[in-house]
Amino acid sequence: MRIFISTGEVSGDLQGSLLISALKRQAVAIRLELEIVALGGEKMVEAGAILLGNTSSIGSMGILEGLPYVLPTLQVQRQAIASLKQNPPDLVVLIDYMTPNLEIGTYMKQHLPDVPVVYYIAPQEWAWSISLRRTNRIVGFTDKLLAIFPQEARYFREKGAKVSWVGHPLVDRMQDAPSREVARATLGIAPEEIAIALLPASRRQELKYLLPAIFQAAQTIQAKLPEVRFWIPLSLEVYRQPIEAAIKRYGLRATVISGQQMEVFAAADLAISKSGTVNLELALLNVPQVVVYRLSRLTAWIARKILKGSITFASPPNLVVMKSIVPEFLQEQATAENITQAAMELLLNPSRREQTLLDYEEMRQSLGEVGVCDRAAQEIL
Repeated sequence: MRIFISTGEVSGDLQGSLLISALKRQAVAIRLELEIVALGGEKMVEAGAILLGNTSSIGSMGILEGLPYVLPTLQVQRQAIASLKQNPPDLVVLIDYMTPNLEIGTYMKQHLPDVPVVYYIAPQEWAWSISLRRTNRIVGFTDKLLAIFPQEARYFREKGAKVSWVGHPLVDRMQDAPSREVARATLGIAPEEIAIALLPASRRQELKYLLPAIFQAAQTIQAKLPEVRFWIPLSLEVYRQPIEAAIKRYGLRATVISGQQMEVFAAADLAISKSGTVNLELALLNVPQVVVYRLSRLTAWIARKILKGSITFASPPNLVVMKSIVPEFLQEQATAENITQAAMELLLNPSRREQTLLDYEEMRQSLGEVGVCDRAAQEIL
């Protein structure tokens, strides 16, 4: 069986790799020979995919921010469609990556209608859809939608999709996480040291819009708490140089690390993070966090005019239960002062910290039981 998987960005590459490992496990169990071709990244290659195009660094959030990626996105999209046309797979799996995957899904429906399409981790239309146009397109070309959130399952089912709720794949991934004690020993963090994870960027634009406020806050926290040390796990190696230059500029006691993201998360007393999938990973490891996000002023202005305040929350932990579990600061609110204040409260106020952990427990109930990737693989096969 030949399966084509399409995804993009760092988080899509991770989700794709987890799914590929599960598909291969399931295929062995039913004696099925499996070939997987994909748009994705290095993690998916390590899991056994043949890559048609590397999309892990092609990604942005926002209108202006997306302009530099229009041509690279169109190129990989065309590449993928040419491959599908020349050598049709037995099945197509789309993972998030909205704009390219909408085009690929539409192409499949129009030109290869006999090849089933599965959407796994659908775009978050259920959280901030402004019209039903995209939702209807997704429902129109998808033979089966595998939902990771209960609200997502309800939304797409009501719109006419054939839906199975499988749960969130990070529930599986966190089973392999080291304990806090093991993680701190591995990284050489002393018991009295306060370890803070800084997660400023998985997209290039975030180095510009998020890193200065996060590092300025870190500078203030370091001045107030001398026992603090910062840990920065790289999402992509290409960000090492600008991040190390910024560490020097702000005079931070910080360690940049590759390939040990899970250890850094498990060891951390607190995280200051961009909004994204990483917020759920931290929540599942019971790490209190402050979440920030910023876009260009023009993009933010356009979004506000169109969305008219319909985005209640941005970070996944808050979205899952539709309440403020973690402090999040968006746009003008994403200042070093706000970040510092929220971070200090989570570090020094035991009752605030305890409430966060209780809220994480509630959130976890909405993410499903362990075995998510295997359930998804079974549905696909």
